[in-house]
Amino acid sequence: MTAGTPRPHIDTSKPHPARVYDWLLGGKDNYPVDQRVGETLPAEARGNAARNRAFMHRAAAWLAKNGVDQFLDIGTGIPTEPNLHQIVQAIRPDARIVYADNDPIVLRHAEALLTSTPEGVTDFLHADVRQPATILERAREVLDFDRPIALSLIALLHFLPDDEDPYRVVSTLVDILPSGSYLLLSHGTADQHPELRQETESAYKKGAIPLRMRTRSEVEPFFSGLELVEPGLVFATEWYQEEPAPVRERSGFYAGVARIP
Repeated sequence: MTAGTPRPHIDTSKPHPARVYDWLLGGKDNYPVDQRVGETLPAEARGNAARNRAFMHRAAAWLAKNGVDQFLDIGTGIPTEPNLHQIVQAIRPDARIVYADNDPIVLRHAEALLTSTPEGVTDFLHADVRQPATILERAREVLDFDRPIALSLIALLHFLPDDEDPYRVVSTLVDILPSGSYLLLSHGTADQHPELRQETESAYKKGAIPLRMRTRSEVEPFFSGLELVEPGLVFATEWYQEEPAPVRERSGFYAGVARIP
């Protein structure tokens, strides 16, 4: 973690998406206000969160096995083992990982995120994806932007409403990455269970958390100009590389990995 990083106050009176997600994954680093949001979500939300996390594990491992040794993970969330750096450094011990999140409680757990292998490096930035230029500037202190980097945006962009222009945010980040880099992305959707959309949106609205689930056609533009890796943009439960997908399960997330040409 960057020296001198201030430790901001944690407002336990307002829910935060990272802490709600922690609750959905069975974590303990959340507060009653976060739990109340989680408890009003559809029962499928917990399973969807776990299946989305499993996608991240598979995709990060595949990238590491294919030579990627630098990762910029924005919207990190509260540490839930195995974390991205543990997956990657088990394959590439020399990998360098930069995490970024805007939730102060994640900052408190930064030490857990910094348990790198001796050969590799991990770092944590307390930063918001809405300021991509700031994240990129600080990430340059750890990552070599002359070599491929995997940009990870997992279960994050559906918390950016349209008026915050999430497509511009992603393009700003992607455009600065060198050729051969990758975008690893998952995004909330109700396409497989439209009957749960209203219940899900209502739960987050009551917690004053913006939520903009998107359809497949609305998620596709995040990959504009990039080369989607097979099987393309699919539901998180369908993204497999080294083994066939198991019996199809419903998913609340679209997922994809794309190469930057």
